[in-house]
Amino acid sequence: MNWQAIVETIENATGANFKLINARSLAGGDINSAYCLQGVEKSYFVKLNRADTIDMFAAEAAGLTELAATHTVRTPLPVVHGVSAANAFLVLEYIEFGVSNKTSDRLFGQQLALLHQQQQPYFGWHRNNTIGSTPQPNNRNEDWIEFWRTQRLQYQLKLAAAKGYCGNLQTSGEQLCEKLVGFFDGYHPLPSLLHGDLWGGNAATDRQGNPVIFDPACYYGDREADLAMTELFGGFSQDFYAAYRETCPIDTGYTTRKKLYNLYHILNHLNLFGSGYLSQAENMISSLSSEIR
Repeated sequence: MNWQAIVETIENATGANFKLINARSLAGGDINSAYCLQGVEKSYFVKLNRADTIDMFAAEAAGLTELAATHTVRTPLPVVHGVSAANAFLVLEYIEFGVSNKTSDRLFGQQLALLHQQQQPYFGWHRNNTIGSTPQPNNRNEDWIEFWRTQRLQYQLKLAAAKGYCGNLQTSGEQLCEKLVGFFDGYHPLPSLLHGDLWGGNAATDRQGNPVIFDPACYYGDREADLAMTELFGGFSQDFYAAYRETCPIDTGYTTRKKLYNLYHILNHLNLFGSGYLSQAENMISSLSSEIR
């Protein structure tokens, strides 16, 4: 990698000299390569991918900027993104992580609730982005049920069909999509700013004890969709959930709807990582369908 080209881009974006000491590879990403560019006085976090993925990085930078503007949960600030030779790159503020505790977990719950109070008069976003590496459409819609049906579940089902996952998944999935209104009886979600991909791997704590969120797939939607994903892969701490509920109480129907929202992510995992998620997706659809008459 020609790091000097990226160093010059950083200098042009910040207006400050940056003397690179070391480019250190970082583990943890399934989609992008990640590095810490260590300088004399400052370091940067850099993501790399193929040159044709630059729109993905542009959308991520836009999401981080919108999240940061709320002054709720800390995010790494975007510095610059672009293309150098065969690589697209995204340069972010480098944040050193610490260890979470009861206090930071409670603060995270409170801050996420405040983030979700940032709202728009529509569901969706001003641009499309990605969930993982899968395109995520965000066309504006005033009807949340229609938005979730067409731009989330049916979109993923179509991708799955194109990959050969047909049969029961498609039949039962489409039947479920026609019944979505039954999950929202007496519940009218507001279009809240969402992180969009909020699992444990996309959240941390800095060395000062401040919660940090990153790798967003932002849009405005039902805040329950963010909460649901926090429970999908093991969940966050009880202190986090207690603090969130104290700040923004949760509707009783969330217990059922969280499975509906997490179905989107399981379908996406099926499309990204293969048939190991097929049975889980089909079982979730069957369980949800049994709860609606």
